[in-house]
Amino acid sequence: MKEKVQSLKGKLIVSCQALPHEPLHSSFIMGRMAVAAKEGGACGIRANTKEDISEIQSNVDLPIIGIVKRDYADSKVYITPTMREVDELMEVKPEIIALDATGALRPQEVSLDDFFRQVKEKYPDQLWMADCSTVEEACHADEIGFDFIGTTMVGYTEQSRNDKIEADDFKILREIIAGVRNKVIAEGNINTPEKAKRVIELGAFSVVVGSVITRPQLITKAFAEALADE
Repeated sequence: MKEKVQSLKGKLIVSCQALPHEPLHSSFIMGRMAVAAKEGGACGIRANTKEDISEIQSNVDLPIIGIVKRDYADSKVYITPTMREVDELMEVKPEIIALDATGALRPQEVSLDDFFRQVKEKYPDQLWMADCSTVEEACHADEIGFDFIGTTMVGYTEQSRNDKIEADDFKILREIIAGVRNKVIAEGNINTPEKAKRVIELGAFSVVVGSVITRPQLITKAFAEALADE
């Protein structure tokens, strides 16, 4: 598994996700989306739910970062928030499992440190990615033993709401790379080939690109809004 993941170095990971309210919500469609991503040169896939991952695995032989997005009333954490989601993902065994690592309490007021200790004990051979929103969160996730540190949540939390991953030539990314020992995966608003190339130049292990490739309703909106401004 680890050799397969090493093939992601310097390469593109495409996020193939569609939530229930989105027009492409379908495991079948995400499987075909993964095929299209592979044909275009992607070397990895990020995907949501065991059903989508299973379908993707039947279509392409690429390393997968797996998550389960699920809302709980007592927590802001929605990316693989509890052991329930981890157990679901382990039924299909993605190469990497990503967890929210923002420091917010999980359902039933479980801390990140306690939760990560539990999942590491239950699945000691699994590789883990930390979805972080600040440099401090990234450094903490690195300290407690995550294999990959991601910038996924920059701008999506209260503590990072004024931040943008690409601001000031990816300042946050550069600080994270300088401050951690483990591999950094750049993710979040990397919406041009030039930005993707730049984060690799700065030292990111690999780069995840999502909506600008796999959410046609958002791509269409950008074109429509540009014309509406005329």
